Amino acid sequence: MIFYLEVEREDDGRWIAEIPELPGVMKYGNTRKDAIAQTKALALRVIADRIEHGEFPG
Repeated sequence: MIFYLEVEREDDGRWIAEIPELPGVMKYGNTRKDAIAQTKALALRVIADRIEHGEFPG
């Protein structure tokens, strides 16, 4: 499975990153790198939880 990570800068200067294929997996960061790292970490937690509950194809 391939996931795409989208990143953009908000008007207030913060960065937001999200993975559209995983609803709710979205994080803000003060830097682009920070937003990406936090989003990847959240995605891994969400995927692991779904696998544990048999909700993820595999």
